[in-house]
Amino acid sequence: MRILIYGINYAPELTGIGKYTGDMAAWLAQQGETVEVITTMPYYPEWAVHASHRGKWWHTEQLAGVRVHRCPFYVPGNVTSLKRILHEFSFVLSSLVYWLPVFFGKRYDVVICLSPPFHLGLLPVFYSKLRRVPLWCHIQDLQIDMAKELGMLKNKRFLDIMFRVEQFILKHCTVVSTISEGMVRKVTQKNVIQQECVLFPNWVDGTLVKPLSSAQSLRAELGLQSTDKAVLYSGSLGEKQGLEIIIEAAKSFVSQPEVKFLIFGSGGGKGKLETLVRDYGLTNVRFYPLQPAEKLSALLATADIHLVLQKKSASDLVLPSKLTGILAAGGCALVSAVPGTTLFDVVSTHNMGILIEPESAEKLVTTIRESLVSDLTPYRANARRYAEKFLNREVILNGFEQHLREVTKKGPSSQKERVAHKTLDELVS
Repeated sequence: MRILIYGINYAPELTGIGKYTGDMAAWLAQQGETVEVITTMPYYPEWAVHASHRGKWWHTEQLAGVRVHRCPFYVPGNVTSLKRILHEFSFVLSSLVYWLPVFFGKRYDVVICLSPPFHLGLLPVFYSKLRRVPLWCHIQDLQIDMAKELGMLKNKRFLDIMFRVEQFILKHCTVVSTISEGMVRKVTQKNVIQQECVLFPNWVDGTLVKPLSSAQSLRAELGLQSTDKAVLYSGSLGEKQGLEIIIEAAKSFVSQPEVKFLIFGSGGGKGKLETLVRDYGLTNVRFYPLQPAEKLSALLATADIHLVLQKKSASDLVLPSKLTGILAAGGCALVSAVPGTTLFDVVSTHNMGILIEPESAEKLVTTIRESLVSDLTPYRANARRYAEKFLNREVILNGFEQHLREVTKKGPSSQKERVAHKTLDELVS
């Protein structure tokens, strides 16, 4: 198959959408597919173009067997709603340099568009209609819903326009997929997609991310003592998680210097967190940059407890991607989730983490205290077991590739007649 992928985030970004899109594209290339990508310079979650690509303009590079077309674009230093809109539209305009030849060049077998940004689907829709090419839209975050619920955008007229654009895109996609059952329900409730929404969950390579002993962790490198207790948050430091609650919780442990709060990551909310730590005069909170992929298992093994936090208003609009790595590493996570959401149900059903009420600093403090003196072995064992059974990289991506072949009519003849809207769960079962 000749596959074109269009998305604003891509490898070598270490977290979020870029990590998964890069891994997906590389895996497809390893299976012998011809894969090209139109994307930006790597910038996330730091919100600064990586040094490796700084100062570059339009150029094409080979990365893990994939032909990657990079576009220059606007990256705001201080991320606001307006600047983020300009940031996203600058990529759409910049990407026309590659899209114009695509419209008139050799036909692709399928186009895969990654959302967010939701409006990236406009160009793929026009290409799909003009060249009669299947379009697969994969939604990692329900961006407009989240902006509305979190109060990031309050102009009703502008929100209505954005929802109408989203409806136009989704209506003209051959396949729409997303990463959790709750998000599948949310997409379905929009009543615009032509077929059933496909469940295409995020995955983890259990051979690379695995449980390690404390001696193999980063504890010595970070200067932690054997008696220290590490409460770890690793990932994007953005708005949707409500991470100020970590700093509020850390205030309650100042009399217990052995309890350390370790925050690995970057993002638009990091400065606010650092300011809070300074204002409170806290010495038990430490900030570190994201670690390279080869150190992920060692980083995750550092923690006694992992924090997976999000705001109530983001329920079933996003699913924390960091959770896959924590589960594969056999970590115990404190997960803030609302009952009835996918995140709450899956953690509860498999007893692979400790559930807490979102946005409650008091509950977070109480649960951390209880967890640090409890036997967390059952949670850790269940977490690893769940990752091995349900998050297997090969199984999920094999199912995805098979579905792509069905959509493009390039599967074995016995499978051509199978309907294209079966879920990945059915394909990999």
